[in-house]
Amino acid sequence: MTNTDHMPLAEPVSPRETPDAAIAMLDAEGTVVGWTHAAQQLVGYTAQEVVGRPAAHVLPPPEDVLRAASHAEQCRAQGGWSGTVAIRHRVGHTLKMTLRLSLLWGQDASTRWLVSVTDIGTLSSEATNGPVRESLLARAPIGIVVHDLQLRCTLVNDVMEHHVGVPRDRWFGSHLNDLFPGFEAEALEAVMRQVLESGTTKVHEYRAWPPAGRGQAHVFSASFFCLQDADGETMGVCSLSVDVTGNRRARERLAILSEASTRIGSTLDVMQTGQELATLAVPLLADHALVDLVESVPFGVEPSVRIGTTSGRPPLLRRAGLATIDPDVPELPWVREEVIHVHPASSFATALRTGRSYLEPVLDTHAGPWVDHDPARAQKVRDNGVHSLMVVPIRARRYVLGLAVFCRSEEQTPFQEDDLLLAEELVTRAALCLDNALRYAHERTAALTLQRDLLPHHVGGGRAVDVASRYVPADMDHGVGGDWFDVIKLSGARVALVVGDVVGHGINAAATMGRLRTAVRTLADLELPPHELLTHLDDTVRRLNEEDADTPDQDPAVVGATCLYAVYDPATRRCTMARAGHPPPAIIDPQGHVIFPDLPVGAPLGFGLGLVPFESVELELPEGTLLALYTDGLVESRDDDIDVGLDRLGAALARTGSSLEDLCSHVIETLPSQAPADDVTLLLARTHGLEPAQVASWELPNEPAAVRIARQAAVHQLSEWGLEYLVTSVELIVSELVTNAIRYGGGPIRLRLIQHQVLTCEVSDSNTSHPRPRHPHSIDENGRGLFLVAQLSRRWGSRSATNGKVVWAEQDLPSKAVAV
Repeated sequence: MTNTDHMPLAEPVSPRETPDAAIAMLDAEGTVVGWTHAAQQLVGYTAQEVVGRPAAHVLPPPEDVLRAASHAEQCRAQGGWSGTVAIRHRVGHTLKMTLRLSLLWGQDASTRWLVSVTDIGTLSSEATNGPVRESLLARAPIGIVVHDLQLRCTLVNDVMEHHVGVPRDRWFGSHLNDLFPGFEAEALEAVMRQVLESGTTKVHEYRAWPPAGRGQAHVFSASFFCLQDADGETMGVCSLSVDVTGNRRARERLAILSEASTRIGSTLDVMQTGQELATLAVPLLADHALVDLVESVPFGVEPSVRIGTTSGRPPLLRRAGLATIDPDVPELPWVREEVIHVHPASSFATALRTGRSYLEPVLDTHAGPWVDHDPARAQKVRDNGVHSLMVVPIRARRYVLGLAVFCRSEEQTPFQEDDLLLAEELVTRAALCLDNALRYAHERTAALTLQRDLLPHHVGGGRAVDVASRYVPADMDHGVGGDWFDVIKLSGARVALVVGDVVGHGINAAATMGRLRTAVRTLADLELPPHELLTHLDDTVRRLNEEDADTPDQDPAVVGATCLYAVYDPATRRCTMARAGHPPPAIIDPQGHVIFPDLPVGAPLGFGLGLVPFESVELELPEGTLLALYTDGLVESRDDDIDVGLDRLGAALARTGSSLEDLCSHVIETLPSQAPADDVTLLLARTHGLEPAQVASWELPNEPAAVRIARQAAVHQLSEWGLEYLVTSVELIVSELVTNAIRYGGGPIRLRLIQHQVLTCEVSDSNTSHPRPRHPHSIDENGRGLFLVAQLSRRWGSRSATNGKVVWAEQDLPSKAVAV
């Protein structure tokens, strides 16, 4: 029996049942001689399929066979190996696993290998992952003992000898009670019997006082597995014992990483994220922590220099985070949000340039470039006893976003490699949050830029209307949506008012809205009546839906929209409007009376429901009438009927004497306090009519003499308006337009001059065909009239009229003439 003078005592802690690493046993030639149920669950192979076969052809994928063979000699020399490998599952897919090989000794110096693998993807969220777990956990020495069915020891490794101080040769053929009866052997053997009976994995933790512990208690965790032979029958039980006394700090670090997932990145504010990183690190990892970001990062801009490139001097940094164990000490040379100049020869500059961490366990505060560069600050660092330093670059993709600096002063233990690994893991999590914030800032900037480009920057209705607008997106995070509005100046001082609503929110709806707004502007230039414009717009939306289908035979995803299009003519004070599934406008007379005219609704755009054509309605509006065009988000809510919203809108618009801007703000303020469920758009327009003195018109006979009459009338009218300098060009324009009306038209001819922001010359006839400019050859006698009109005017065109068409041309007026 063993001398009991050096026998360690034991104290049971807590037996529990838990899954653990899959275990396999190999002989000296690499053939599988033992298998476990956990291994079968992990890689899919049964004991019958594996035992007796070479491990290199069972576990690694084929391309790793040679590499596995090359490891054999290295493993024998080092007594084992651990690392991360890719292993093939029985069904063919690849698993990323941590693998550990341990050398076991048997009687007569025979050897076996114990293989443990753990699927990285199954690690719990409470455990860490990546290099931190590999360094903190995989390197811990593991004592291994294999027992037969009678619980006699058959195999043992060198680590177990160091754990309990019993030489290797004394283990073979012995029970635990024979080796150390005071070692709580009965409890351990009871656990092994339970494993043999149930076939499950069990863990038993205990405290013991090994000889090497110098009287100090050590905590061991022992895991027990059944080993199976080629027939799947139990051939013994294997125990793995780990001295977890020194892992208390490791467990604390795992808790730090778990806490980091909730405490770092709580907002999209990069400065706040930097402070959260510093706050978490102190005092759990360091006594002092600094987080400095490249100066462009707080403004949502990625650094311009990538890792590994040189660009002269290091970038400026801005201090985002600062934490210390004693924040009341005023001597510390650190201030949050200060600009940091990095010395080019310092370790900080090297970390910024290379993206690699820097560890200085014992900090030399008396020499080095950073001391020479800032001696006053170096003196303060010395005065506060900072003796150990880690510099970790904050990396995201191929950029370094900044640096995290960790220092120790009160804690006398210098930083070690495992501290650096933990710091890198913390910084990596912070870097992910910072990168997400940068991506969000970039996408938000792009979305807002898109919105600004899609909606009109400045709306103006000329002499016809005064306008004001508001837009409130439902997607407040990105500020974009599918609503749009527009004010389009047409010929003859007329103006088009448009409000539309694309189904959906966000950047996709905004992009579709931009396409429709462009289509409306293009159709408006054709001077189409409202109902015809909506018909063409409906065709455009349906065509876009078909083009956006992924495949020709796929049913297109319907992108619907509603629209209200109105044209106001200040010369007649009449407004023509039509709508496609859109709410009706609100019309408020100068006395504040509000009506919602009963316009034909029409089908929404793009749904293919336009069996009934769109209809236009013409209304006469008194001077100073207020038109309110809006989207349904202004009047619809989750809790109330649309009639409630219409009543609320009407009451808000009935206020007289308010400016349009104030009225817009008042209407938006009446919205329910909660965030809108839909985008909200409001366009207000107060109408104005042209004075009789601003319009002159003449009826002309359809005969050649009408050209001379038209020229004389135009010259006389220009003289009354004080526009004599335009006589020559207007005479030529009038002559060409009237001549074409006589030559190609029929019936009476009408000439009209309108003085507003520009001078408009209109000639109407009964022919519905619109003129098209030609490109005559040098010998052609005709075809140059419209070319001459285009050269003399700022723009020209034609539009359909009730009994024919109108051809018009505009000329610029000086600012003084416009004010008349």
